[in-house]
Amino acid sequence: MTTATAAPPKPSIKMPRVKAQEPMFIAGKWVDSVSGKTFPTLNPSTGETICQVAEGDKADVDLAVKAARKAFDSGPWSKMTAAERGRLINKLADLIEQNAQELAALESLDNGKPYKDALTIDVPLTVKCYRYYAGWTDKIHGKTIPVEGPFFCYTRHEPVGVVGQIIPWNFPLLMQAWKWGPALATGCTIVLKPAEQTPLTALRVAALAQEAGIPDGVINVVPGYGPTAGAAITAHMGVDKVAFTGEYTTGQIIMETAAKSNLKRVTLELGGKSPNVVFADADLDAAVEGAYFGLFFNQGQCCCAGSRLFVEDRVHDEFVDKMLKKARSRKVGDPFAADTEQGPQVSQEQFDRVMGFIDVGKKEGAKLLCGGNRVGSKGYFIEATVFDNVTDEMKIAKDEIFGPVMNILRFKDMDEVVQRGNQTYYGLAAAVWTKDITKAHRLANSLRAGTVWINCYDVFDAAAPFGGFKMSGIGRELGEYALTNYTEVKTVYVNLG
Repeated sequence: MTTATAAPPKPSIKMPRVKAQEPMFIAGKWVDSVSGKTFPTLNPSTGETICQVAEGDKADVDLAVKAARKAFDSGPWSKMTAAERGRLINKLADLIEQNAQELAALESLDNGKPYKDALTIDVPLTVKCYRYYAGWTDKIHGKTIPVEGPFFCYTRHEPVGVVGQIIPWNFPLLMQAWKWGPALATGCTIVLKPAEQTPLTALRVAALAQEAGIPDGVINVVPGYGPTAGAAITAHMGVDKVAFTGEYTTGQIIMETAAKSNLKRVTLELGGKSPNVVFADADLDAAVEGAYFGLFFNQGQCCCAGSRLFVEDRVHDEFVDKMLKKARSRKVGDPFAADTEQGPQVSQEQFDRVMGFIDVGKKEGAKLLCGGNRVGSKGYFIEATVFDNVTDEMKIAKDEIFGPVMNILRFKDMDEVVQRGNQTYYGLAAAVWTKDITKAHRLANSLRAGTVWINCYDVFDAAAPFGGFKMSGIGRELGEYALTNYTEVKTVYVNLG
């Protein structure tokens, strides 16, 4: 492992301009919080403050909801044609693409992910998401229904109204697009709370949305903390729907609060403890590559990470040898260095959480094969870590770690791995590696997960739905399925008698 450093960015990377204090965005204006409070957003590579950000709370959320309600009820957004909405969303996608380097650098600065990943993965997927939903705006329609009697019956799919959206810190740009895309396509208006760890790209994209011509009040961004700004969005009587991506216990609180307020619609994309199953007949080199990427990508900070890696007994030792060669050579360091594969964890809190799991794994008897240590003396860098001899009852096999910690579990046959793979309260994703198509489909059909990858991992497309079974969530992101979360169905009868 190399030592993490805070080396200056390379000359070819255009670093973003960040104000000493970033305001919030409400009703088309850049404003300070009502309380005047701010909070620091930190560079996880150094632990140093990037800038201060306006700290929103209940008063700011109330202003944002009023602005969104006005834009929905009587603003130009409500009078705009579907095709025109699509044109504006496409314009936003164009502007994001034009500012790709700046946004990627801002994402890396605030989140810690390697710049090359932000530039080649996060930004392009963000652009594709907006363009996909721009194409949907004039294709959201109801049906005519042949009913008994002299009646003409039809349905309308109408926007649900003002939506509150709370996004996580692991993919700030992309999660913003996953939320904004279907909401804008259906004609909703938005109050967004970005994660307090990573608010900067959300604010920058809000500025681009205004530049694209999206009317004032349609998009509002209120940075702040979950117990204050997030809770205010969830409880607000003027919010018709709340969408949240994050940890399942917070999702439970959101559901309870939404039910006790105005019974607002709720969609949740929560955590995972995804089984990644490697059979002896798999292409072992491909499986190693897929499992390596499926766990360590984005510093292991992926809700769908293949964090329970089941390897069939017959190939276990060979697989582990191949995996260790990759894990031990993984370059951890400056996110702006061209050869960096892994940046820091997003925060001190997350660093401490991951290191705590590593300590627990060792105490519970899992075999630490590599990693397990801090990298460098500042920032939140952790070595790529691999545990073997992990058993189902261990904490590292049951709880979501959200860090670069791979857990390898042995299995003997199909029936065993199906039973053990489903032995979790999560159900977000799963994968299977095998050359036997019958075996692949059987496992895909048997595992209780919202997405199953066969001989691949972390394949995403804006057209394909993503979401979880069980405590991994309610509803779906992406694709046509996401649109149903942002519309109400109205039935109309016309008497023709």
